[in-house]
Amino acid sequence: MAAAGPVRLWVRTEPFLVGALPAPPPARLSPHYLRKTAAYARARAEQGYFPQLRWPSWRYIACGKLQLSRDIAWLYFELFHGLLGPAPQLRLRWAEAAAACASAEELERERSKLSVDTLQFLLFLYVQQLHNVSLRRSLLGDEWPSLRTKSPSLPGKSAGENKNWNDQEHLAFVQSHLLDMLELLLEPEQLSASSHSSCSSLVSFEAVCALSFLLEGTISNSGTVRPLHELALRQPCHNGYSKVAGTFSLPKLESWIRSSLTPNPLGMTVCLKKKLAWAQQVEGTTRRAKIACSARVVPEVSPIVIMSQVYRQTLAKSSDTLVGAHVRIHRCNESFIYLLSPLRSVTIEKCRNSTFVLGPVEMSVHVQSCDNIKVIVVCHRLSLSSTTGCTFHTLTPTQPLILSGNQAVSFAPFHTHYPMLEDHMAQVGLATLPNYWDSPMLVCKDSSDMSVFRLLPPSDFYTFVIPFKMEGDTTETPGGLPHEYQEVLSQREQKVQVWQRMVKKAGLTRDQRKQFQTVVENKFYEWLVQTGNRQQLDSLVPPATGSKQAAG
Repeated sequence: MAAAGPVRLWVRTEPFLVGALPAPPPARLSPHYLRKTAAYARARAEQGYFPQLRWPSWRYIACGKLQLSRDIAWLYFELFHGLLGPAPQLRLRWAEAAAACASAEELERERSKLSVDTLQFLLFLYVQQLHNVSLRRSLLGDEWPSLRTKSPSLPGKSAGENKNWNDQEHLAFVQSHLLDMLELLLEPEQLSASSHSSCSSLVSFEAVCALSFLLEGTISNSGTVRPLHELALRQPCHNGYSKVAGTFSLPKLESWIRSSLTPNPLGMTVCLKKKLAWAQQVEGTTRRAKIACSARVVPEVSPIVIMSQVYRQTLAKSSDTLVGAHVRIHRCNESFIYLLSPLRSVTIEKCRNSTFVLGPVEMSVHVQSCDNIKVIVVCHRLSLSSTTGCTFHTLTPTQPLILSGNQAVSFAPFHTHYPMLEDHMAQVGLATLPNYWDSPMLVCKDSSDMSVFRLLPPSDFYTFVIPFKMEGDTTETPGGLPHEYQEVLSQREQKVQVWQRMVKKAGLTRDQRKQFQTVVENKFYEWLVQTGNRQQLDSLVPPATGSKQAAG
């Protein structure tokens, strides 16, 4: 729709891209129960429920009223708290405090210091409906869920189109449910009035500020991105704003927002115009890697990088283009991909037989519909859906989330480094402790079987060497390795030393040494071919001098 006057509004990307958990929400987070939660919180403002919602207060609502597990309650609370982007220094300070806790009780006391904006948190919970099959049944419900009607925490479904990466879906979601979300933010007496006649309902300025969590825009294409509440004050005659009362008319505000909504000019659909020649054309195949990024028009908005169809190549980048970017890696096969920069989020979809080595990821890594891939990353959160035979070497302060449709998942400790790694970790606020790589959470009902995952046996563990030179001070794996894994490496090192001493003491002649060296090299070559590492070494050879890559 055309914008009313000079104001253009659009749906912000991040609340949906990294804020919507890629799985259907619990039935108890339906709009019906969210409205009850809103009324309950407002009625207990003096007890830490409103306008800031403290963790103990949300825990009481989630566990005592909505019958959610404590783990699921904390998952949503922590996910939203992280989405608001605490400064890296605050993230590191929180990590240090959490790592120092010696018991679950101490950790709960530390969590009790955290709070979130109540109205924004309610909108965040509503956004989880993005992955719901239908909202019809959620319009009906009892006063509160009962234990007798208890259902699984997060019902699973097969992986389909990734709605998190579809900004047209985001716009359609807001257009379809705008009135519901506005009513969710109303004060109780206004909500009662809206159920009879919305014409008389008033929306507080605080509620419009909360809605800025989802909406932003510009004036006259000025290029300056402003939150919704600032733009709303500039057109009071269009949205029914009263300076005296400090409120908006609900029907006029809804109409103004609808008429001003446009596709996101900073989103995935519009901005992917800049092609990057990061990958080379592979001889003997018609497949060509497709890599594009959005222009960094607004410094505050994270750039978007999409990589697709990288086939049988080693692609390595440490680039300003990647710093703080949302990255989507799609349909890559038999490749080794190194993205050695601090990243905002990463989604890996429909990839096979590949290895991904990522710089620290500030928000989340989501892996979906992949077969036989290896992901090596320090990240704030890892989630998986519909993967088969994949291995994850991670350092993460949150439990990895096993969603629906996964088989034969292996978790292992993070086991590599590159010179700038610790600097990049500091940039995004990630520390070495706490580290929950070995404590995944089974979230969906079809992932309740513990056999869906395993911890990689130490006997199958080997370190990973990143084969590139860079400036920097990191010379070893941050945080070290768990004792049982380090012990295996030490034993192997001792065997090598014993073997070297045996060869030295054998007293071989020069010809015998040459012959022996040839045998060892041939065996090593056979191993490279059998393991597929030969392909990686070959692809590390620089391209011919006539070949050029675009700077990124």
